[in-house]
Amino acid sequence: MSLSDESTEPRSTTPQDGQSGFEDTEPANSSMQEFYQLYQELLLTTLALTGIIFIAVLFSYSLNIALNYLIGACTGVIYWRMLAKDVERLGREKQQLSKTRLALLVGLILLASRWNQLQILPIFLGFLTYKAALIIYVIRVAIVSSSSQPRQP
Repeated sequence: MSLSDESTEPRSTTPQDGQSGFEDTEPANSSMQEFYQLYQELLLTTLALTGIIFIAVLFSYSLNIALNYLIGACTGVIYWRMLAKDVERLGREKQQLSKTRLALLVGLILLASRWNQLQILPIFLGFLTYKAALIIYVIRVAIVSSSSQPRQP
């Protein structure tokens, strides 16, 4: 599974790459597999949180505010996908991450400030839903790693 259309197969750059004597080390492809699994898990968590929060906002506030939240959350998912593609290319094609994806949020906030039907706060909080998914992931990993360590008397 790749976020871009390019192949993620490792390429040998020198003749000795295949004859290094480290046959038992993990291939570079396994770290990309971990990246794709992490991306997939965070994306699914973000989408689940978006659905739960959208329904909660819909019942607590108005349809307009819930739709504003949903616009922000969808923008957050697009931002998350752009960030993942940027990270995927890091090292192979690029030396640093680009900052153009932040223009997505800036453009949306500017649009919300000009258009009376859009409200900035629900859009911004919706955008931050992917950050809540990251927090959930970090807490889950911290709990799993602390429970797997033996206790010292």
